[in-house]
Amino acid sequence: MPTSEFPVSSARIWQVGALCRAIADALDARFNPVAVRGEISGFSRASSGHCYFALKDESGQIRCAMFRRAASLLDFSPRDGELVEVRGRLGVYEPRGDLQLIVESMGRAGQGALFEQFLKLKAKLEGEGLFDAARKRALPTMPRAIGLVTSLGAAALHDVVTALQRRVPHIPVVLAPASVQGANAPAELVSALSNLYRLAQQGQGLGPDLASEPAVDVILLVRGGGSMEDLWAFNDERLARTMAQSPVPIVCGVGHETDFTIADFVADLRAPTPTAAAELVAEPRDLWLGALELLQERLQDAVTDVIDRQSQRLDLAAGRLGRPSALAARQRLGLASQAQRLRFAMEHATRQRQRDLQQLEGALPQQLRRGLAGTQQRLERAGLRLGLLDPTLVLQRGYAWLADTEGRTITRVGQTFAGQALQATLADGKVDLTVSPRGKN
Repeated sequence: MPTSEFPVSSARIWQVGALCRAIADALDARFNPVAVRGEISGFSRASSGHCYFALKDESGQIRCAMFRRAASLLDFSPRDGELVEVRGRLGVYEPRGDLQLIVESMGRAGQGALFEQFLKLKAKLEGEGLFDAARKRALPTMPRAIGLVTSLGAAALHDVVTALQRRVPHIPVVLAPASVQGANAPAELVSALSNLYRLAQQGQGLGPDLASEPAVDVILLVRGGGSMEDLWAFNDERLARTMAQSPVPIVCGVGHETDFTIADFVADLRAPTPTAAAELVAEPRDLWLGALELLQERLQDAVTDVIDRQSQRLDLAAGRLGRPSALAARQRLGLASQAQRLRFAMEHATRQRQRDLQQLEGALPQQLRRGLAGTQQRLERAGLRLGLLDPTLVLQRGYAWLADTEGRTITRVGQTFAGQALQATLADGKVDLTVSPRGKN
């Protein structure tokens, strides 16, 4: 059939690698983590330390890989045909597209039921918020005392005490012994923690005053490695709830790095080993001593610098107070200098005034002569202008000045009447006149 006759499909077309990754993601979301029981088949250990084998039963099989880190923690040597229970994660080996199980731990058959209980309790407590990151507290930088919960016969006790003695020998350690394995271990662990809680509350002012005991600021809950059965006491629900009620931070160092218990999830901080737990709460004393020495040097330098500056000021003040004569001598020199400058200034001003007076004395007669000459000229010009206004000059040109008997000047015809006596002033004398009636000569 020609290709063109096939209907066009709307299904997504995958790249092979992308499809493998999608399948791996789906497996991870649906199954992981997973526990599987089966019989070992084709077990081999590569030179790198990685182990490869298959798990099978009567109805199927699955390829498995166990990397060197997990394989190094095995407490037995796996063999073909051995029935085991493994914990791990399903995935897809993309280069071949094979389904495989990455094994993180392996034990002989019989631990599967315990792991199932572990997962159920973990889900329950996680749902209640006992594992929330928000409730985790920071560890104290310098605890007043460290509480320690472990067995008196455990190797973890020696490891923790040795680490603390090496790093912080000045911080007291309060041991609350308890069994860390067996049927009675959970109850003893709860009791030991409760005893330390009273000391912690005492340090916070919340409990009775136990003067003979130091105030505990952090608690270490530790145990060495072992199988799931050995560590099962740390998967107890009552212990988990008691840890959640702790008034101070708890560091859990149970088992090896790959071992996880419920106590690890509830604790404020998980340590991979008991020794690591001790190191987390104990900054080395040498580090603090070095910091103190550095602070001491800085403080000493600062104090020395202040003392030096104040000493300089004191020396200067002492020099001023110790030689008052020198200060008086400097003041006298200053006064003498000012007096000399004042004298020179007065002499200079006096000489300048004398020169000005001499110049004025020499210039005064000439100024007076010039002033008198100018005044005489102005008087002569004024006399000429005044002479030009002399009415007698006008009378000499034939004009007359008329006035009535009372001396009032007659300038208009309307000021006269018939028979009025007038007087006419001429250039050489006066003439009496009488006004005749109008119209007559």
